[in-house]
Amino acid sequence: MAFDALRVGSYSLDPILILFGLLGLAVLALIVLVTIVAMHMSRRRRDAREHDAHLAELKGRLQTLAEMSVTRHGDLARAVNERLDRMTHRVGSDLNETARKTTDSISKLYERLVVIDSAQKNLTELSTNMVGLQEILANKQARGAFGQMRMEAIIQDGLPKGAYSFQATLSNGKRPDCVLHLPNTRAGVVIDAKFPLEGFEAFRVARLPEEKKDAARRVRTDVGRHVDAMAERYFLPGETQDTAILFVPSEAIYADLAEHFSDLVQKAHRTRIFICAPNMLMLAVQTMQAILKDVQMREQAHLIQREVTKLMDDMGRLRERVLDLQRHFGQANQDIEKILTSSARIASRGDKIENLDFAGEAEAAVKGNGVTPLAPPAPRPSAATGPAEARRATVTRQPDLLAGE
Repeated sequence: MAFDALRVGSYSLDPILILFGLLGLAVLALIVLVTIVAMHMSRRRRDAREHDAHLAELKGRLQTLAEMSVTRHGDLARAVNERLDRMTHRVGSDLNETARKTTDSISKLYERLVVIDSAQKNLTELSTNMVGLQEILANKQARGAFGQMRMEAIIQDGLPKGAYSFQATLSNGKRPDCVLHLPNTRAGVVIDAKFPLEGFEAFRVARLPEEKKDAARRVRTDVGRHVDAMAERYFLPGETQDTAILFVPSEAIYADLAEHFSDLVQKAHRTRIFICAPNMLMLAVQTMQAILKDVQMREQAHLIQREVTKLMDDMGRLRERVLDLQRHFGQANQDIEKILTSSARIASRGDKIENLDFAGEAEAAVKGNGVTPLAPPAPRPSAATGPAEARRATVTRQPDLLAGE
């Protein structure tokens, strides 16, 4: 069979030579593969011999380790028994101490549970009250009644009766929650306690920006309409003042209104409607109370002046009567001094009569007649001399009390 030569470009190749070349390469590859397998087998045999030697060595070590383990196991058993005995004793004492502490802790825990139970009852009552308050605030009519009661309590505590009227009927048929009566004028100040709170509740619970925006729009709409309605209903010339009060029953709601809705507050001010929280309403009530007291003082000024004039007249009469009494006391003192002088003379003459002491009077009489008087007899001692002198010594002048003596 003849093979044609292969031409590759300008070269021509013999197919037989190519075949022989491929066979030679195959034989060479086979020889290399056999050589590699032989070397691998010899390495496997060498590794097996090394492995057997290593296993023998390990076996000897394991035997030695087993002997040592038996010895150490006995020592370990004795040590474990000793430790178990000590641990048993310690665990028994610890259990007794733990039982005692547990008993004390349980007793203290029981006492705290009693306190917690009492607090739980209080919390239950508080939650019941909070639920009731929530139900009141959820109902529009009940919420209005709640605001009305708070407003009435503030007004009644701060103003006297007659200075306010609840649910008074105006000339247009409207009935505001309260009308404050100012002095010297017929027009009163209207207070409305029906503040719209639904939008604020939605604004408080809103989480997404869209919900916040919708709730804020609702608040502006509700409050704006209520302000316009108040201006339309309660501003009556000559009957009500051109200023009204919109009462908010919560300080938190007023803070949110002032912080997030300042435009509503400004709109209400321009309409002459002032939004007041409980504290601001108390301040307004106290200011009005001071005004009422001042007006009452001015109204009663002429009565006070008349009473002061009468009091001064009474003081003048009292002074005149005291001076008269002082003159009477002075005249009485003079009369008493004269009486004391006369009594002293009478006592002196009585002593002379008792002692017969008339020598001076006799000599004067003899000289007047030209006769020499005889020697007077010696005075006889008298037992009454001492008491008479004592009586003269005890006669003293009485002090003038009004003169300051």
